[in-house]
Amino acid sequence: MHTELQLDNQICFRLYTAARLITQAYTPMLTELGITYPQYLVLMVLWEKDCQPVNDIAHRLLLETNTVTPLLQRMEKLGIVTRKKGDHDKRQQIISLTKKGREMEDKAYKLIPAGMGETLKTCPLQIDDYTQLAGELDTIIETLKNK
Repeated sequence: MHTELQLDNQICFRLYTAARLITQAYTPMLTELGITYPQYLVLMVLWEKDCQPVNDIAHRLLLETNTVTPLLQRMEKLGIVTRKKGDHDKRQQIISLTKKGREMEDKAYKLIPAGMGETLKTCPLQIDDYTQLAGELDTIIETLKNK
């Protein structure tokens, strides 16, 4: 057997498992907000900077627009965002937060950091470890993004 092909030797499996379990840990808090994890990611992009074209949101999330568009349509039905045509380019869709979408930021702030802190409190990693891990993951992402 080729040890390079053993599951325990695959960084991709560890990353996949960690991502899946972290997303799972977010689920109860996001359910309380009435949104999914992908919707939360879109909201974080819009909380940083409101009124963005769909292409910019997709680019920030490293997704294709055809993946983001149905997500935004569902968010519009929930009353979280609005879509309008661009002023200069009518083909462009500009996504903006509604009042409900803006108010969700404070609710998320009260729920999620504390909730994830509680979830991870038994993890022996310190803040410096998380910072280092984030930097290492950024390096992996940048390397793969440019392939």
